[in-house]
Amino acid sequence: MVSKNTICLWYDHDAEDAAKFYAATFPDSKVGAVHHAPADYPSGKKGDVLTVEFTVAGIPCIGLNGGPEFKHSEAFSFQIATDDQAETDRLYDAIVKNGGQESMCGWCKDKWGLSWQITPRALTDGIADPDPAVAKRVFEAMMEMKKIDVAAIVKARRG
Repeated sequence: MVSKNTICLWYDHDAEDAAKFYAATFPDSKVGAVHHAPADYPSGKKGDVLTVEFTVAGIPCIGLNGGPEFKHSEAFSFQIATDDQAETDRLYDAIVKNGGQESMCGWCKDKWGLSWQITPRALTDGIADPDPAVAKRVFEAMMEMKKIDVAAIVKARRG
């Protein structure tokens, strides 16, 4: 059954490489059908990979090789919840070490320009703490971090 809602992500020419990286990196991810262009188009030739169906952490996506005209921006990101520091490190480092770049507060960008938030549940829980002083401490600790340090977040929550 085809999903009613699929995220379409625009790539210059390497949607298949991106889909393979996501499938190898994130749990509950896979590459599905690869569709080739039936005719020449503005950024490619007949037979080139046009679209790639894939799933990222259970979310259905399609990668479109649309050419260099449009780029990803931070206005869209995947937020991946992690259970511990090891999972946080594995996912964040996989993105950054595969040609990506670090940002602040758990954000990073993959080599295709797509933004990711690698967010430990300890951080989300801490910011949502019913005690405003605790939430503020956790938030302020996060604001100083690139990759989230779970132990530092737990320490900030405890005071």
